[in-house]
Amino acid sequence: MASYFFSIPKVYFGEEAIGALRRLNHKKVGIVTDNFMATSGKTRYLINEMPHASVSIFSDVKPDPSVEILHAGAMQFKAFKPDVIIALGGGSSLDAAKGIKVTLEEHFPGHAIELIAIPTTSGSGSEVTSYAIISDPQNGRKYPLIADELIPDYAILDPHLVLSVPRHVAVDTGMDVLTHAIEALVSTGANDFSDALAEKAIALTWQHLPDVFHDEKNIQARTHMHNASCMAGMAFNSAGLGLVHGMAHAIGGMLHLPHGKINAMLLPLIIEYNARHSPHAMVRYMKCAAIMGIETATSEQTLHALINGIRDINHHFGIPATLQDLGKDRAEFESLRQPLITASLADGCTATNPCKPRAADVDQLLTRIVG
Repeated sequence: MASYFFSIPKVYFGEEAIGALRRLNHKKVGIVTDNFMATSGKTRYLINEMPHASVSIFSDVKPDPSVEILHAGAMQFKAFKPDVIIALGGGSSLDAAKGIKVTLEEHFPGHAIELIAIPTTSGSGSEVTSYAIISDPQNGRKYPLIADELIPDYAILDPHLVLSVPRHVAVDTGMDVLTHAIEALVSTGANDFSDALAEKAIALTWQHLPDVFHDEKNIQARTHMHNASCMAGMAFNSAGLGLVHGMAHAIGGMLHLPHGKINAMLLPLIIEYNARHSPHAMVRYMKCAAIMGIETATSEQTLHALINGIRDINHHFGIPATLQDLGKDRAEFESLRQPLITASLADGCTATNPCKPRAADVDQLLTRIVG
């Protein structure tokens, strides 16, 4: 089967990127965002670039958007019938906007709606992917939807919009970028194009995420992280992810944890697991270590140094190693153990893990992450 790498959306980046909105000046523009973005002046920042556009703002997005949020947004925009939807915010707002756009297009057959994604965190990479994570709060589940219709037409990477992201959120989302890039690099779907983007995203994150942690207002470091997030998104959109994300969706969904944080906690455990079960993964992790400047005498020692390097940076960022360190209730976790195993194995991201995990493997990894 022929491999395929897409080259949409168009990506505008750098400190003047927001100027790309000027061409919308006489269009009908729906903005999908959360209450904080709407009240903190961020929506005004966009509207200033297109003062003659007619604008309708849906600002009810909550973290981990549910199907109800998609319906509410689509309902608001039905009478307005936008030409363009702008997604403004973190991964939740971007995912909600994708779902709202597709819902509206079903309602207006033949009326294509342009989707512009403007991320305000450097993490999900959702601005360039065909993925949207939609929650089912009743059952404590998160489902990745994957469809080409969900890929935005334009992405605008404006570092000014991430300067206000607090340090603890910046490191959680930054570790999500690192996880995206490493998982794409070792995935069974990895290819020359995804590798190029994943490798650069690893290099940029390893170099610049500590700078963001040290100085939240460092615009150069924020710009590099924003670009790395987008590159990692392009990499995994082409190559797929792996068991870190499969387990993170399950644990995050059932125990209500920030996605980047649980990824960071799982990453060293699953690197160790994959390297033990897949010679291909071991070779790929050596490449990863070299990009990070980690080299020792033997590949075993290098793997050990890579795992410890990620544990050390987690510790430096204040990300705990286990769920117990995070203050999670062990009894609640144990009551969810079986559904967690089932959900991890069924998750779409687990399918491209470099080795095929069994229920017993996931069970063992859960024992280690609970602490």
